[in-house]
Amino acid sequence: MLEYTKYISRCLQLARLGEYYVAPNPMVGAVLVYGEGSEERIIGEGWHRRYGGPHAEVNCFASVKEADTPLISESTLFVSLEPCSHFGKTPPCADLIIRKQVKKCVVGMLDPNPQVAGQGVARLREHGIEVVTGIMEPECRELNKRFLCLHEKERPHVILKWAQTADGFLDKKRSISPGEIRPNEGPLVISTPLTKCLVHKMRAENMSILVGSNTALLDNPKLTISRWAGRNPIRILLDRHHIVPSDSRIFSDEAPTIVYSENTDWEYVLSDLAHRGVHSVLVEGGSKVLNSIISSGIYDEVHVERGTMRIGEGVPAPKI
Repeated sequence: MLEYTKYISRCLQLARLGEYYVAPNPMVGAVLVYGEGSEERIIGEGWHRRYGGPHAEVNCFASVKEADTPLISESTLFVSLEPCSHFGKTPPCADLIIRKQVKKCVVGMLDPNPQVAGQGVARLREHGIEVVTGIMEPECRELNKRFLCLHEKERPHVILKWAQTADGFLDKKRSISPGEIRPNEGPLVISTPLTKCLVHKMRAENMSILVGSNTALLDNPKLTISRWAGRNPIRILLDRHHIVPSDSRIFSDEAPTIVYSENTDWEYVLSDLAHRGVHSVLVEGGSKVLNSIISSGIYDEVHVERGTMRIGEGVPAPKI
């Protein structure tokens, strides 16, 4: 008997190759295995490479060598997420699997997207394909926790991130005097070159990045990726009083920017972002935004970088 976990593990490994390019779609990997025992071998592999492009199953079948094509109908397809059953940017993968006449399909987890939600598996079974589900499901869920949050909780996955000094401060106390456009003094630098790279990795992993108006004014950040590979996140700005100048770097053409001003209620913002298909938000805001979100209780992860410096006084870091 084939080792299901062995090949689903390989599916997960392949799926991660699309990590920075497939959102808001899930990361998916697929492996086609022929034979058992001494004859057992992989004849095809694929993963979802980019949003709007062919899905993992399509790429997997396309990778099969011509000489191995007759073996497909006697093979087992392993896939980390249930094959889709609807027409989206690409045709249904369930229909492709049926046409290829594989004898068995082993699925890591069912797709919570209401457009699929068990229908892909049902369609395969209706056409006589044996289907096994729930293999390494916890690992499959962890891989696509952002995608799952969007469809199960109907809101983006929320990650709070900040750096603080050893004595618990985010920054020195800074402000902008009336008539000033930018402060003369820059932010306190707590992160190291290495942790700055990790921050940019986090930006690449999430669809959007959020700050409030104070951060936009005081730091004038671009909120893009320069220290990691991947797509720039959508920039989210909470600016209730319309005080962030239009020439601020957050409005550069390097990435889209969504501004919330009329309604900055956290539940409304998350609901609206979900409606736009945004599956994750990395919050890099200042103390006011972070404390407000923490008070709401609507967040999923907290990442805190603790530096070694002590400044004695400043802007207190949030407390969880």
